[in-house]
Amino acid sequence: MLKAILIDDEQHCINRLEGLLRKNAPDIEIVARCKTIEGAKSEISLQSPDILFLDVQLGRDTGFDLLSQINYTDIEVIFTTSYDKYALKAIKFSALDFLLKPIDRSDLSHAIQKLKRYRNLRDTSKKIEVLLSNIKENNTSSERIAIPTLEGYTMVDTRDIIRFQSDANYSHIHLKSNNKITASKTIKYFEEILAHRNFFRVHKSHLVNLSYVETYVKGKGGYITLNDGTKIEVAVRRKEELIKKLISKT
Repeated sequence: MLKAILIDDEQHCINRLEGLLRKNAPDIEIVARCKTIEGAKSEISLQSPDILFLDVQLGRDTGFDLLSQINYTDIEVIFTTSYDKYALKAIKFSALDFLLKPIDRSDLSHAIQKLKRYRNLRDTSKKIEVLLSNIKENNTSSERIAIPTLEGYTMVDTRDIIRFQSDANYSHIHLKSNNKITASKTIKYFEEILAHRNFFRVHKSHLVNLSYVETYVKGKGGYITLNDGTKIEVAVRRKEELIKKLISKT
């Protein structure tokens, strides 16, 4: 039996989530329901929960504020949130899970199954550290990302990534240190979460950090040369957009 605390400043949201959990996750025991950070801190200390279902916005505070004030090394976290572009970006970068409100039964079941299958408290602690670091450093050039691998998660600064290379359902990530990480996610996954950063999909198999592009050579689609000497073909349909992005950087 896993112990859970529901944290949300709206009672109807707590009621809905509690009802869904009772019907679909009988092996999860709800040990407390909280509407404020102070109340949550008290219950977390008292109950030692396994899981927090944590609302992103708690009145004038946030769920991120709560995490920064507790010892989260023994806790799994599933965020609940209405659509919030900034919050979702930060959560996705940390590889933590989230549920969009109003919470859907199938989404909840999937999140719980995923949590049970991959439950690893050491990795969760690392992911929360990435999340809090990025929240603190919001709007700076530095941003860390949790890279899922077969062994767990590797935390990387996006500025240190030169390129991603597709390998079926995996991605090889090449770093400026000459190290390589093999991620258990497709290149499309990284393209989506890095859309706001300086990365561009030049080819179906390559996502590159434009900061490392040294030259672009014209041709049917052309090719780029990165500062580590790698040459990568540019897909014809990506040529014009790439040129625009490279020109905008000069």
